[in-house]
Parts: sequence; structure tokens; C-alpha cells
Amino acid sequence: MSQSRPNIIFILTDQQRFDTINALGFPYMDTPNLDRLVREGVTFTNCFVPAASCAPCRASLFTGLYPHTNGVLKNGDTWSHSWVENLQASDYHTVNIGKMHTFPYETPLGFKQRYVVENKDRFLEGRYYFDEWDKALWARRLKKPGRLQYRDMPDYRERLGAFEWELPEEMHSDMFVGDMACRWLETYPKTEPLFLQIGFPGPHPPYDPPSRYAEPYLKKDLPLAEVTQTELGGQPPAYRAMIQHNTEFDHDAVVHQHNPTPEQRHRQRAYYLANVTMIDEKIGQILQTLEEQGYLEDSIVIFASDHGDALTDHGHSQKWTMYDIVTRVPLIVWSPGRFKGGRTVDGLCQLMDIGPAILEMAGADKPEVLEAESLLPAIQGETWEGRDYVFTEQARDTNLTETDFETMVRSREWKLVHFLGEPHGQLFDLNNDPEEIRNLWDDDASQEKKRELLDVLREWRMRSQYETADWTKNWR
Repeated sequence: MSQSRPNIIFILTDQQRFDTINALGFPYMDTPNLDRLVREGVTFTNCFVPAASCAPCRASLFTGLYPHTNGVLKNGDTWSHSWVENLQASDYHTVNIGKMHTFPYETPLGFKQRYVVENKDRFLEGRYYFDEWDKALWARRLKKPGRLQYRDMPDYRERLGAFEWELPEEMHSDMFVGDMACRWLETYPKTEPLFLQIGFPGPHPPYDPPSRYAEPYLKKDLPLAEVTQTELGGQPPAYRAMIQHNTEFDHDAVVHQHNPTPEQRHRQRAYYLANVTMIDEKIGQILQTLEEQGYLEDSIVIFASDHGDALTDHGHSQKWTMYDIVTRVPLIVWSPGRFKGGRTVDGLCQLMDIGPAILEMAGADKPEVLEAESLLPAIQGETWEGRDYVFTEQARDTNLTETDFETMVRSREWKLVHFLGEPHGQLFDLNNDPEEIRNLWDDDASQEKKRELLDVLREWRMRSQYETADWTKNWR
């Protein structure tokens, strides 16, 4: 097998927690195809996203720069350049099928071909954008389900975003993207080297699987973290305000509840996990198609997600917070003939660190200014310690309305969350409180650690601004 110019297949889901893959220690999951990637690939078990929502995370991933550097701080911010342009310049055939969450949606971003499929329920930027899935639904005279339709349901506010998919199964957005990827591979003349980015819209809400995926999970005993008034009372004002906001507004067809019942929480989680299993099935079909079309033997398959989902844990809905259930994601690199598999790598890394590794594997030039640090040494089994700290950022958004900017700094042992201009924050001793329940921000015995992490945060931001001052010269 050739060891140069591999095909690279990058599969990215939207809003998938780390604890959603059976082979990573979560036996309630049914994910045979992702399990295969874990068994035969290299899995990073401490991969953290650079932003706590879709667009800024993806912009950071595909530029190798933190949100405060590239200026994409929230959903709806414009971004139109990426290191995919470097792959195209090095003669890769670059194709995107599915969600990327660029804005504008149709910007080339370095792809020779784009088949855009965006959020299932769009109410922010591009609400009336007509993507490939919209066209397919229209061609079959089907109406896309969304909050305007769901609002007519008598129990809409009690469903926590969990709904039954009632259209033909193949018209579900995740089915549609998976099938389109297979169709492209089957019909487009074989072209190598290939960079194929496949973006599944799920398991992002609405949580809407066909019933055959949901029913097994509805019968399972699923983990539901206890949420106490003590924990909620110790959260910063911006987070408490966000909880209230999410009970009043139905973002992505999810109406949050202050005290959802165990039955409500269980149904929401069952539907969410069922969406993951549906995507897993499509990943298996994509792998099979890659093999049938002669791509797989000389390919590297990468799987990741852009952030997690609180699913009512810590009393929260969706993302925007800095808990590990939001900021920690799966990252798997699979190429049995190229990299020794069956390995887990536990060092800290940022999701964007896969970017320079992809460029190195492809033999493409890297942008002159990068804040991402290549994971290729770890993938190749070389000595690799990982980062000392990882960082996550989020600006004021449609949900996070009571703070201008929040930043997380996390080591293996501690986490600090800073809110710009606010005296409040979060501090967690992860060794003794891995579930992040007890906020030590005002704890007298923890003030030295708080100052230490605030110093780390300050130095990181100052160094970042200094070292990336010329980053725009890559895309002028």
C-alpha cells in the first residue's frame, strides 16, 4: 500500500458527547461501526473543543486558530477560509457533503464541490437558505419538520426537544447525508487523492430518530446525573440566567425545564442516543462503500464531533457551558495499514490539533500562522505528552445572554471558567470532583489555585495575540 498522498475521510457529527460510544466504556450504547474504529484505530480520550458552540468551533478546527484570533466568536459570524484551501492547492480533490456551518453557508472554503446540508431547524442565520436536503424534501412534496410544526403539539413544552420522525426514514437529515456520501462515492469517477468531509447534522436537536432506533433505548436504564439545588445555586449568574432563558425560548425546538421529570429526561436522552446509533449505521455503510469503490485500502478515516450536549445534566440544555459533557468530544483516527491501532492516547489536546496532522499526512503546506499543535506524532505512536492546558471560548449568543465572553482553562487536574468583567466564575478540582459539582471559586483554600489558573489564562491570551498578529496574511 502506498504510504503517501492518502485519501482522507473526515466524518464530523454535531453535538455528540464523548460518552456515546460503546467501545470507549459506555455499554448502554449500540455503536458497532464506531466501536470498530476504536478497536482498530487511535482514540484521543482527552480532546477538548476550542469553542462551546457550532460555528466558532468549526472555524477554529478548520483554521487552526482560536476563536479570539480568527474572530469567529459565535454562531452567525462570517468565516470563509480554511486549511482545506491548502489541500486543494496540493492537488487533493476536496469535497464536502453535509454540515460545515460556514457563514455564508455556500462559501467554497477550499472545497471543489460542496453539497450543503445545515441544521435541521434553522432560525438564526440563513433561516430561509435552501440546502440540498430542503431540495430533496421539496422534490418529494414533503414538509420539513421543525419548531413551527412541533409547536402545535399539546405537550410541546414538555418534550425537551424529543420528537418522533414521521416522514420516510430515508428523508431524515442524517440518513440523507450518509446516503448522499455513498452515492457520491458510487457515481463520481474515482479521484485520488481525495479529501472527503462528511458532516452529519445530528445528534443536534431536534432529537428526532425513526422509531426503530428509539425503541431499544427507551427500554434501557440510561445514566441521568442528579441535579441538586445546591449545585444550581453555586453556578455563576450567567449560567442561571441561561437556564431561565432556555425555559422561555424554544431554541432548536427544545424547551428546557427547571425540574424535568426522570421520564422526560430519559426520553430526551433515549432519542438523542438513538440518533447516534442511526449515524453509526450510516458510517458503516460509508466504510463499506469506500471499500467497494477502491478507496479504503489507502485511506485515513477520522471521526470527531464539534461539541457535546448537556441533556439536562447540571440543569442545562444543549451547549454554551464549559462542563466536560459539552467541551470533551471523541476523536478517532483509523488507518490499520498505516498506523498501529487499538490505542488510546490520554494526553490533553484541542480538536483543532487534528488540522495540521491532516496537512502533514497529505504532504500539503501548512498556513504560516497556526495555534493548533499537530497530533501526528501521537497518531504514529511516537512519544507525545500532549498539552499542559486546553482552552475553550464562547461569546454572547442567542442563548448565553448575560455575559459578553467566557473562557475555560483546563489542566488534567483543575478547571477554571472566567467571565469577562464579572467577579463570578467556576473552579473545579477534577481529581476530587470529576463530575464538576462543587464550585470552588470562592473557597478560601482554593484561592492560590484560582490565581495560578487566571495567570495561565492571561499569559495565553497575551502570547496568542502577539504570535498571531499577522495571521490574516494567509487569506488576504
